[in-house]
Amino acid sequence: MAVPFMSLYMTQYLHRPPSDAGLIITLFGVGSILGATAGGKLTDMVGFRKVQIFSSIAGGLFFILYSTIIHFNALCLFTLVISFFSEAFRPANYAAITVYAAEGTITRSFSLNRLANNLGFAVGISLGGIVASFSYPLLFVVDGTVSVLSGVFILWLLPIAKTAHQALKDQAEKIAVRKPWQDYLFVRFLLLTILMTMCFFLMFRVVPLFFKEVWKISELWIGLILGLNGLIIALFEMVMISAIEHKRSPIHFILRGIMLIALSYLVLMLPGLKPVFLALISIVLFTFGEMFALPFINTFVMSRANDHNRGQYAAGYTLSWSIPQVIGPSAGFYMAEKYGYNTLWLVIVLILIVCAIGFKLLERSMD
Repeated sequence: MAVPFMSLYMTQYLHRPPSDAGLIITLFGVGSILGATAGGKLTDMVGFRKVQIFSSIAGGLFFILYSTIIHFNALCLFTLVISFFSEAFRPANYAAITVYAAEGTITRSFSLNRLANNLGFAVGISLGGIVASFSYPLLFVVDGTVSVLSGVFILWLLPIAKTAHQALKDQAEKIAVRKPWQDYLFVRFLLLTILMTMCFFLMFRVVPLFFKEVWKISELWIGLILGLNGLIIALFEMVMISAIEHKRSPIHFILRGIMLIALSYLVLMLPGLKPVFLALISIVLFTFGEMFALPFINTFVMSRANDHNRGQYAAGYTLSWSIPQVIGPSAGFYMAEKYGYNTLWLVIVLILIVCAIGFKLLERSMD
């Protein structure tokens, strides 16, 4: 709910320069890397249920405190802490899905979880825009309260489950298990994914500020427009994937998605039309690009893994999302501030074209 509005909170409410907003978003990425690493380790040590409960409640309480702070150094520290707990939840959540899913339903269970995430995003960011139009501090209070309630509901409703994790661990010790960094093809894939996600994140970090500063769109409309992303995914992604998933290779659909995302940034450079209309076109193109690319990226990652190294491959994939959160927003805000938004959009489009070429070469090397 609150993270997409952090750049607006820094620039519009606290009157900090865009570079400070970029630093805050970058620190959020650093905390995410640390949180994902610690969350995965703690999940193996104490179990996914405890990690989900503690990370939800602790992260929510820190978010509520965040609303009372105006000193920039303190904001930086709290941003690290909040992102740490937010991302620590993720590997524990993935483990929970694996355990609770009925036999033969793992893929559908992960798809259902993605559906839930996007419904939450659609509702959350739309409500976030409404709340932010009244009060930015209230936005963090509401977000934090929801997070605390999530932890309480997990404690109340999520049953304790027994797993066969130890049996797999004992079996893995008897065989040679390939590490992700020993898989040259996967490493190439991961580097290209980092490039793509670096551009991907800017739609929810820098673009909201562009909508506000340049196109003069209100927070209410920004929330509704960005929320459309999650709504479209929730309505159409599972149907679309079911219809196309076995027709071509995963990389073929990843390429399609990347080019649609590139088109969405090109739309931001168009003059002469109503800003809200252009913003809607951009987010729709971006959303369909996301629906083509992300599910098939997951498919490729899992196709390289097995029961004994799936967690390590998933951790590598998680890093391909965390690292861009550190690099992308800070570089994006800096470029927008020094050279203008149109230069930034053009650079993003060129990066995505290079990324598409890289995936095409990767596909050829697999033939």
